Amino acid sequence: MATQVFALIPHSAGKADDSALELLSAAQQLFPEATPIALVLGSGASLGTVAREVAAAFPEVWSFDQESLAYPNAELIRPLLMKVLPAGAVVLLPHSTLGIDLGPGLSVKLGAAYLPDVVGFDGIEGTHLKVIRQEFAGQVSAHIQGDISQGAVITVRSGAFQPAEVGSGAGVVIDKSGEAVGLSARRRFVEVVQAEAGDVDITREEVLVAVGRGIGEQDNLSLVDELAEAMGATVCCSRPIVDAKWLDKGRQVGTSGQTVKPKVYLALGISGAFQHLGGLKGSPFVVAVNKNPKAPIFQAAQVGIVADLMELLPELTQQIQKHR
Repeated sequence: MATQVFALIPHSAGKADDSALELLSAAQQLFPEATPIALVLGSGASLGTVAREVAAAFPEVWSFDQESLAYPNAELIRPLLMKVLPAGAVVLLPHSTLGIDLGPGLSVKLGAAYLPDVVGFDGIEGTHLKVIRQEFAGQVSAHIQGDISQGAVITVRSGAFQPAEVGSGAGVVIDKSGEAVGLSARRRFVEVVQAEAGDVDITREEVLVAVGRGIGEQDNLSLVDELAEAMGATVCCSRPIVDAKWLDKGRQVGTSGQTVKPKVYLALGISGAFQHLGGLKGSPFVVAVNKNPKAPIFQAAQVGIVADLMELLPELTQQIQKHR
């Protein structure tokens, strides 16, 4: 059975993505006896900074520095990983646009099992790994079994695993840039299109009150505004609220919106799809309110409240005002 575990670490602006510690936590749960190896790809001096940052958590880091890897392109990364990964390797990817693009083809080329959008592990029996996925917008927890005798490619949902603790570790960084020479692809990076700027910059706020489709009607947003004012917080939202044109695009949190790193995140009527949780970084204190006790948002929350928003919000606002 494969015991060599690798994690592909996204990064930008010289800083590793917060998913790095989540992938490390997933690797440690999957194979506690293994030594997880981080894969860091990019170009320039900032890559060295990222590699050293990652080495503070991972015992071993493979660094690939090539100009062609400056922007993460699955068509370039796939043949590189096919070249450097040992037979039977287990590869962990974030369930992001890159992971979704890279994972399926990589598993085919490696002859490995493909297990996407994993939120948990349910044990290993022989060469069969059992993982947990969420289906039908979190209404159903599906237990999937994959034969990993030839390895596996696993994409891990953002927020599903508690980030690993970073101790005083000093992992070794191994330069494998020579393995990345001569990569080519039919598609090329053109530009990064920044999300629309709104009336507020939610990426800088420490306390956010996020509202989703569970609010029901646009008029009910006034209850959210009153609560946010009482808390000294800023209102943000999930995509359905923007699609309904109830709030500006600049207030949307998620993979197609803004990436935020608040200290406190109050999620009201938000199911917790991976597209939304993908925009929530930095391990904030998450409080979730939803009338569906099986909503996936509760797996990412430190405090979960099963309640009707129309009943809870006025009472919560009143209590906060009273204590302030």
